[in-house]
Amino acid sequence: MALSEVYWDHQIPLPKLAPVQAKVTVALVALLCFISSYDGEFVFDDSEAIVNNKDLKPTTTLSNIWTNDFWGSNLSSNSSHKSYRPLTVLTFRLNYLLAGGLHPVGFHVLNIVLHAIISALMIDVFAVLIGGLAYDENGWIMNYAPKTSLLAAFFFAAHPVHTESVAGIVGRADLLCALFFQLSFLTYCKAFNKGRDGQFSLQWVVVSLLLCAAAMLCKEQGITVLGVNAAFDVLLICNVNVYELSQRLLLRKNPLNVSDILRTGLLTRLVLMGLGGLSMLYARWRIMGTGPPAFTEVDNPASFAENVFLRIVNYNYYYSLNAWLLLCPWWLCFDWSMGCVPLIKGATDWRIVWLLLLWCILIGLISQALCSQDSQRRRTLTLGLVLLVVPFLPACNIFFRVGFVIAERVLYLSSAGYCLLLAYAVGHCCYRWTKYRRLLCVSVLLLLCVHVARCALRSYQWRSEQSLFTSALSVCPLNAKVHYNVGKNLADRGNASAAIGYYREAVRLHPTYVHAMNNLGNILKERNELIEAEQLLSKAVSIQPDFAAAWMNLGIVQNSLQKFEEAEQSYWNAIRFRKKYPDCYYNLGRLYADQNRHVDALNAWRNATVLKPDHSLAWNNMVILLDNTGNLGQAELIGREALRLLPNDHTVMFSLANVLGKLQKYKESEGFFLQALRINPSAASCHGNLAVLYHRWGKLELAKKHYELSLKMDPDAPGTRDNYNMLQRKLDQLKHNTP
Repeated sequence: MALSEVYWDHQIPLPKLAPVQAKVTVALVALLCFISSYDGEFVFDDSEAIVNNKDLKPTTTLSNIWTNDFWGSNLSSNSSHKSYRPLTVLTFRLNYLLAGGLHPVGFHVLNIVLHAIISALMIDVFAVLIGGLAYDENGWIMNYAPKTSLLAAFFFAAHPVHTESVAGIVGRADLLCALFFQLSFLTYCKAFNKGRDGQFSLQWVVVSLLLCAAAMLCKEQGITVLGVNAAFDVLLICNVNVYELSQRLLLRKNPLNVSDILRTGLLTRLVLMGLGGLSMLYARWRIMGTGPPAFTEVDNPASFAENVFLRIVNYNYYYSLNAWLLLCPWWLCFDWSMGCVPLIKGATDWRIVWLLLLWCILIGLISQALCSQDSQRRRTLTLGLVLLVVPFLPACNIFFRVGFVIAERVLYLSSAGYCLLLAYAVGHCCYRWTKYRRLLCVSVLLLLCVHVARCALRSYQWRSEQSLFTSALSVCPLNAKVHYNVGKNLADRGNASAAIGYYREAVRLHPTYVHAMNNLGNILKERNELIEAEQLLSKAVSIQPDFAAAWMNLGIVQNSLQKFEEAEQSYWNAIRFRKKYPDCYYNLGRLYADQNRHVDALNAWRNATVLKPDHSLAWNNMVILLDNTGNLGQAELIGREALRLLPNDHTVMFSLANVLGKLQKYKESEGFFLQALRINPSAASCHGNLAVLYHRWGKLELAKKHYELSLKMDPDAPGTRDNYNMLQRKLDQLKHNTP
C-alpha cells in the first residue's frame, strides 16, 4: 500500500532526523513555545470549569462526573451548557487530588506536556497523509516524506492559535480530544498492516472506534475522526480516484465496480464506522436529556438573523475570519462575542470580499486536489483539506447553533490540516523554484521564529486575568464583554474607580448588558451614589426579570434609601427567582432588623443558615439581635450552635463572649475572648470588651492592660476611653485607701 517515495521531499531545507530525534525535537519546540504559561493563574473560563466545579473535589461522588456537564451542572437541567466531557473533568480531578487542592501549576504543566506529545505524534499522522501507508518489520510507520512531515509538525507545534488550548486550562478538552483523535486515526491505519488487498484487522478497527468514543468523551469534536478515517480509507487504502469517479458519473458510465469494493472490504469498514458513529450520537443525545442548550443573541448574533441570506453570508464571514487566524495569528482574543465582529447587514458591505476570497482559494485547492494528474499530490491535497475542514464542521453552525462567534480552541485540530497544506506547498516551491530555495529557507525559518515568539508572548498574556483581558482591548475594542472583564478584574483587585469607566463603556457598547449594569450598580452603591445605582439596577431587572442577584442588590440600595416596602419586594423577587439564596435572606433580615421586626429578622437569618450553614454573618446577627433584645439564654444557645459549625469564627466567639459576660459566666466568657484574640489579635473591640469583662469581674490590672491595648490599636474606640478613665479613678482611689 505504500506510495513511491515523495520526489520533492529532499528539497525542503531541514535535516533528515531519525524518527525518535524528530519527535523529541518537535516536542521541545512545543515546550519552548508555551512554557511561559506553566505558573499562570486560573483565568477566564477556568473559574467556572475548575475553581467553582464541585465535581473536582474528593467530597463529591465520582459518579457525578458522568451525569454532570463540563461546568459541574446536571445535564438534565435547562440551564446546563450540555458540554459532556467526563474524561476531561476526570483529569482535572486527578490534578486536584495530586496537588492536594486548587494549585494551577500542575494543571498548566499537564496541558503543556499534552501539546508536546500531540505535536510529536503529528509527525506520524502527516507521514501517512503525505507519503502513504507502510510499516517496517517492527510495525512502525515508514515515513516517505520525513522532511515534509517534520516541517508540518514544526508548524503545528508553534502555531500561536493553539495558545488558548494550551495556556487556558479548560483547553485540556481540546488537547485530550486531539490526542485520542490521533490515536484513533493511527490505530485505524494499523488495521492495514497485513499489506494485502482486502486484508484488514477487525480488532484494530474496533479499537479505533473505542478511541473515537474516548475522544468524544473529552470533547464533542472527537467524533469527526470517523470522517477523516473514511476519507483516508477511500483515497489511500482503496485508491479511489475522485476525479475519475466524477467524470464517470457525468458520462453516465458505471462509476465503480461493486466486486472491487467488496474485495477491498471498504463497505464493511464504512458500515462499522457508520454504526459506531450513529451509536455514539444516539448515546450523546440520550445523555443530553432536555435538548440542546439555549444560547442568546449575544453569543452568536448571526444565528439569530431573520434573513436567511444574511445569516449564510455572516456564517461564511466567520469562516474567513477563522481562516485568517490560521494564516495570520496575530490578532488573538479570549472572547469574540458581543460586537467584537459586527454583522454584515447588506450586500454593499466591503467585508464580503473576504468570504469571496476564501471560497476562491478553497475552490482552487479543491480543483487541484481533484484534477491533478499527480496521484500523490491529489491524495495529499484532498486529505489535507479533509483534515482542515472535517474537524471544524461541528463549529460551523450548519448542523446546530453554536454558542460563540469565533473560538480559537476549536481550530486546534483544523490547524493540523492547514500546517500539512503549508508544508506541502513549501516542499513544492522548493522543488519547482530551485533558484529561490535559499529565500524560501530563510522565509520558513523566519516564520517559525515569529510563531515561537508570538506563542511565548501570548502564553505570557494568559498567565493572569489582568494581562489577558487588557490584551483584548486593542483586538476587540467593540466587545462589551472585554470591557466588562477588565472592569471586573480591576474591581476584584480593589481598584473600583478605574473599574467604573470600563463598566460604563460595556453598557454603552451593549445597552442591555445586565451583568455590567449590576456590577456598576454595586460599585456605585458602595460609593454611596445610591440614586444612579437604583436606576441601573432597576433597568437591569426590567431587561431580565429573573436576574436574582440584581433584584437583591436593588433591594440593598432601596433599603439604604429607606424605601423599605420596595426593598422588601425586591428581596422577595430575588428569592422567587432563586429559591436557595442565603445572602438574600441575610439582607432581608437586615431590613427587618432596621424596622424593628425582630421575629421576621430572626426567621430570615435562620433561613440563611439553613441554606448555608457556614453563613457567619447570619449567625452573628442572630446572636447580636437576641443579646440586644435581652434574650440572653436564646442568644447563648444560638452562639454555641454557630460555633459547632464554625469553630474558628472569631466574630461569633466575640458575640458569644459578650453574652456570657452579661450572664456572669466570666470564666467561659474570658476563654472565648482570648480564643478570638488568638485568631485575630489586632481586634481593638475584642480587647476593649475583654477589658470590660475584667472590670466587672474585679480583675482590674488585667482590665487596665486590655483597655490600653484597645486604645493603642484604636484611640477613637467609642466608650473605651471613658471606661479606661473610670478604671483609672477606681485604681487611684484604691491606691489612696490602701494603708
